[in-house]
Amino acid sequence: MAKLGIKTQSTGSQFVDMGSSMSMEELLKGGTQAPSFKEGSVLEGKVSKKLDNGAMVDIGFKAEGFVPKEEFGFDFEKLQVGEVLRVFLEQVEDDESQPRISVQKARLQAAWENLTQNHPEGSIIKGIVKHRVKGGLIVDVNGVDAFLPGSQVDVGPVRSLESYLNQEYEFKIIKINGDRRNIVVSRRDLIEAQRAEQRAALLSELKANELRRGVVKNITDFGAFIDLSGIDGLLHITDMSWGRIGHPSEMVKVGDEIEVMVLSVDHDRQRVSLGLKQKEGNPWDTVAVKYPIGTRVKGKVVNVMPYGAFVELEEGVEGLIHVSEMSWTKRVTKAGDVLKVGDEVEAVVLDLQKDAKKISLGLRQTMENPWEVLAKTFPRGTRVKGKVRNLTSYGAFVQITEDIDGMIHVSDMSWTRKITNPAEALQKGQEVEALILEIDPVQQRISLGMKQLADDPWTNIENHFRLGETVEGKVTKLASFGAFVELPNGIEGLIHISQLSDKRVEKVKDVIKVGDEVKARVIKIDAEERRIGLSLKVAGGSDETTMEGMPASDSLRPGEAMVDLGDVFNQAFSEKEKDRPEEEKPAND
Repeated sequence: MAKLGIKTQSTGSQFVDMGSSMSMEELLKGGTQAPSFKEGSVLEGKVSKKLDNGAMVDIGFKAEGFVPKEEFGFDFEKLQVGEVLRVFLEQVEDDESQPRISVQKARLQAAWENLTQNHPEGSIIKGIVKHRVKGGLIVDVNGVDAFLPGSQVDVGPVRSLESYLNQEYEFKIIKINGDRRNIVVSRRDLIEAQRAEQRAALLSELKANELRRGVVKNITDFGAFIDLSGIDGLLHITDMSWGRIGHPSEMVKVGDEIEVMVLSVDHDRQRVSLGLKQKEGNPWDTVAVKYPIGTRVKGKVVNVMPYGAFVELEEGVEGLIHVSEMSWTKRVTKAGDVLKVGDEVEAVVLDLQKDAKKISLGLRQTMENPWEVLAKTFPRGTRVKGKVRNLTSYGAFVQITEDIDGMIHVSDMSWTRKITNPAEALQKGQEVEALILEIDPVQQRISLGMKQLADDPWTNIENHFRLGETVEGKVTKLASFGAFVELPNGIEGLIHISQLSDKRVEKVKDVIKVGDEVKARVIKIDAEERRIGLSLKVAGGSDETTMEGMPASDSLRPGEAMVDLGDVFNQAFSEKEKDRPEEEKPAND
């Protein structure tokens, strides 16, 4: 027969005689432990013995539980043996075979159940702030600790949480977590609700265009918030002054009491827009009378942007000088290159849009237009000299005066050559002579011509060349379809590949090369199309040999020799450019 020892607080060890047929489970079921002993439950117990450091409490278990003196607090002195208490069962049996119980946790459990049953989320409850913790404060609400986050203490930033300790306030329960026994409360929600009622009452009283006094509460980059005795209105920076201001702090400061005009009231969004400048007249109402188009005005540059400069004509009225209106001759890309903030300038009113509050000003209009002066100084047909300042794909710009260039288009460079790129005829920095073809002061353009300095040789080409005659020239270009030969008077002729030899020619360069001096016979003249066809095949014949006397095999087939010179020159130049080193290629700017 086995013996089971059970130790108790008052009697030490006891042994219960257990038969071999009786297990521990059967012993417990036999009444030694009641089925209601469940950890985490609240039970009733009777004080069986009062000790110096606590009390023994009988909960009907096989052993009594011990409750420390500290859990009773001030009530320990009044505690009597036989007094019935509610205790919280933390553990059914500890290492010493005793139940571990707590009076304090039983009280907390009762308080928690009372709170959660009678004060759900969203309800209002009073509490006392106990102490500070990380992130906020702990509040005692009906015997339960609740957490008050720092962000929920007040509507504005809180400088010192210590000032709230030991103070009683009303709180709103915003969250209850039963699993974690956690309650979160807010004081801010109640304050905001009270203010919302005040705002609604004040909003119903406010009317547009009325004047109200308020105190500057806060200043931001875009404006200032004004406290109108319970509701904040926004005084936007654009409604502070008719003039230009850089920051709201230039007009108001926190704490200033000012009079403002109510501009609008949004009851749905509970927003109030305020104005300061509206108390005065709008200067734009009279701009049409003060600044008609064409008027010369004076003002100060108050702002400079890349595209132009803003000039203050009077407080609240500004005009814009666009970069395109700053100089007659210089290409201004940034207004800051010409004007800076603080400059006193004189300008001319170019355009006025009162409703859009826009005034366009011109700076160059206060000076004489050099293009008009140039048109009088250099009438059409005047010869001028100047240096090539720039080359483009379509022409060359030649300096006429210090600030004004004229353009020679590629089509006006030569009567005799088909120039596709100005670099074929001119170089940057080269001094050239040209003729004024046209001056357009409005478009600020000057057209120049080089070929107009001489007569067009094609007008009397028959006086220079005849069909069948032999001519001498120098090979200037090679193309896949033939060779170009410079003839007297600068005229170019084309020897088609089929006219290079009596034999079949695969490549032009196999027969002829650039720089060769050749004698060729004229086989085609087209003055209208400005084309001359040459042939080496019949160059050795007598001078009396005519086109009619040429064998059919030697004559040009239709369309064979006379290729369109525009296409010919383009192709010839392209092929020539591909074979040239990069450093030798002409620049286009």
